[in-house]
Amino acid sequence: MAGAVAKQDVDAVRRFNRFYTRQIGLLQDRLFDSPFSLTQARVLFEISQRGACTASDIAQELSLDHGYLSRTLRRFADDGLISRTTDKADARQSLLTLTAKGRRAFARLDARSHEEIEAMLRPVPAARRRRAIAAMDDIGAILGGKPAPAWRLRTHRPGDMGFVVERHGTLYPAEYGWDSRIEALTAEIVAAFLKSFDPARERCWIAECDGETVGSVFLVRETDEVARLRLLIVDPKARGLGIGRRLVEECIAFARAAGYRKITLWTHAVLVAARAIYAQAGFRLVEEWTHDEFGKSEASETWELSL
Repeated sequence: MAGAVAKQDVDAVRRFNRFYTRQIGLLQDRLFDSPFSLTQARVLFEISQRGACTASDIAQELSLDHGYLSRTLRRFADDGLISRTTDKADARQSLLTLTAKGRRAFARLDARSHEEIEAMLRPVPAARRRRAIAAMDDIGAILGGKPAPAWRLRTHRPGDMGFVVERHGTLYPAEYGWDSRIEALTAEIVAAFLKSFDPARERCWIAECDGETVGSVFLVRETDEVARLRLLIVDPKARGLGIGRRLVEECIAFARAAGYRKITLWTHAVLVAARAIYAQAGFRLVEEWTHDEFGKSEASETWELSL
């Protein structure tokens, strides 16, 4: 059940709105130096995409005032951008379609929009670009009221280690500026896990979301009494669904059942989301140091959980 909305949450959304409207030029009187405002361009877009539609269709889709929409459509008709024909299913309605002139006008707008967005994305590294697009998808799904995607956990199978190595090798450099040594270390860890895998005392969990692999975690034997949690990662497209927390919970439950007395893990201060999961699960920070093993100085940490 939804609860009260904190003021800082409202302020954060408003802050993002101000940034994004400025970023994509929505504060300009005319879109992309065209004769059209943003709303007028959206009306052209709807008519173009629908092929033949009524004014009611557009008003409902865009939540537009009928008087404003009527004036906009009248202007489009006067400029030769749209044509009207009687709807055979309802003679009281007119079907709207773009004329050849209207299609050319929309094509110019569409091309300019593509160019503007491409220019905005071009300087962004590919991995960060994917993060941004995944976040946009999340915003649309959450605020649009769509149900959360289905996800599940399973144990590893052939081919999964490639995902683990690739995600660590891609996401950490993109998000934190680490170099390729994180990928090399990950490959060493998963190779050792496969070579000496003890199913009674070790486990790898893989998270799948709508059939796509999106996360992983490992619990491996350190000593007879101590297990080590390793390689917790969740793809940006699946963050916020509780997958990371559930992966850690599975490690803890398995460690208890296997007879371990403690779980230890290595992490970094910069990994804020992961640290929050560890703290919530009862882990405590027991050691801190600094290293530059991944190409830059990082605050490194050991956390432990007594079972």
